[in-house]
Amino acid sequence: MKARLLITICSIFLIGATTAQKKPPFLGKKQTIIKSLEGKFEELTTLSNKIWSFEEVAFQEHQSADALIKYAESNGFTVKKGVGEIPTAFVAEYGSGAPIIGIMGEFDALPGLSQKPVPYKDPLNEGSAGHGCGHNLFGVASLGAATVIKELIESGQLEGTVRFYGTPAEEKYFGKLWMIRAGVFDDVDVMMDWHPSAETKANVQSSLALVDFMVEFTGQAAHASSDPWNGRSASDALELYTTGINYYREHVKPTVRIHYHIQDGGKVVNVVPDYSRIWTRVRDTRRDGMEVVWKQVERIAEGAAIMANVDYEINLISGVHEIVVNRTGGERLQKNLEYLGVIDYTNEEDDFAKSIQKATGKSEIGLDMQIRPLEETLEHPSGGSTDVGDVSWLVPTIRLSVTTAPKGTPWHSWAVAACGGMSIGHKGMVYASKALAMTMVDLFEDEKLRTAVKDEFKERVGDYVYKGIVPDGPPPINE
Repeated sequence: MKARLLITICSIFLIGATTAQKKPPFLGKKQTIIKSLEGKFEELTTLSNKIWSFEEVAFQEHQSADALIKYAESNGFTVKKGVGEIPTAFVAEYGSGAPIIGIMGEFDALPGLSQKPVPYKDPLNEGSAGHGCGHNLFGVASLGAATVIKELIESGQLEGTVRFYGTPAEEKYFGKLWMIRAGVFDDVDVMMDWHPSAETKANVQSSLALVDFMVEFTGQAAHASSDPWNGRSASDALELYTTGINYYREHVKPTVRIHYHIQDGGKVVNVVPDYSRIWTRVRDTRRDGMEVVWKQVERIAEGAAIMANVDYEINLISGVHEIVVNRTGGERLQKNLEYLGVIDYTNEEDDFAKSIQKATGKSEIGLDMQIRPLEETLEHPSGGSTDVGDVSWLVPTIRLSVTTAPKGTPWHSWAVAACGGMSIGHKGMVYASKALAMTMVDLFEDEKLRTAVKDEFKERVGDYVYKGIVPDGPPPINE
């Protein structure tokens, strides 16, 4: 009996020793991060709710930026404001020397999506903007991650510099383009990024390259009944232009997307319009493919102007590159997700999610609480576009998606805004902070990992020399 007991004790000791040997690297610091962020849950939630309630659109996020700046300063960061000639763009920094690990945070809302935190459409402020893409969570989670890294640097447990980049106007004008032009990303070793989602995973998919431009037609006004022959209709040109675009759709690749928004088609019915304006957007999974379509769509504008006998002008608004994926960083992030485990959403939160799915005509399957396995990187992804893509052509960028809304929920909608103002979004936000900060610890501590991340970045970028799709002059702050 004693012999069996001795064998059992020895076995337990050996198992314990083996388990200790298999602990993830830097586990002690990561446990510190988890505990610290759990302690900050209420203050981060309060900050997120403030930004959620401010409902500020692109380049107008003054209260939101100020709230984030005050939080950063109160936690010991040095803040540089108004970078890239953007009043709401800023960089918060702590530490000194290498490595320099950055993390991005967005905080702009979308027009017309104001919403209370309820599972049915009910605006908080009728006609106002709302966080239908979860950016109130995005900026706060990233700053939360930067803050716990700052604490480790301050206590001497990490060496180097952590930076939080407050990046406005992602939804409309792509503010990071002007920040890039100001050179604020030039010396960063590795960048972290995340986005609210309906799934939790290391994001190793690219995005779509995009260009925005404005087409304006100018003709001659006349009475629409008594002497229309004296008029040259800018509205006719606009209609011919959209018709040309829609006929062109048959002859573009399946990866291409073309959108437009008519901003001015004339004022009254009895006047031949002498002015019209249309915002046009072209996308593809690769910048070079997008550029071919872009130039053809511009030629269609010229043809429309010729047919309507009017003048035309095209002005570039901005454009973004597709994302350069970094699988090496994604693999390390995946390990940290698996260590963290799933988000513990309650039955009440899952019921809230199902109510949103019902209200939006989706299958009532609730929240996706699993951690997705690391995916294969698709050659031609679906989805949207982001100015994170441009940063990823300058700095190796590791990306994360975290569940903050139900499966199937229409993005850029009231439904996402509702979740961002209640506990579903709040839990996902703090979870994202943990995963991001844990991976940042790896980047600070593991020089081989940083080198591997950079090597993959260099291989993917190749000999391409980055050039931003951004017009000369200051950003369109008040447009």
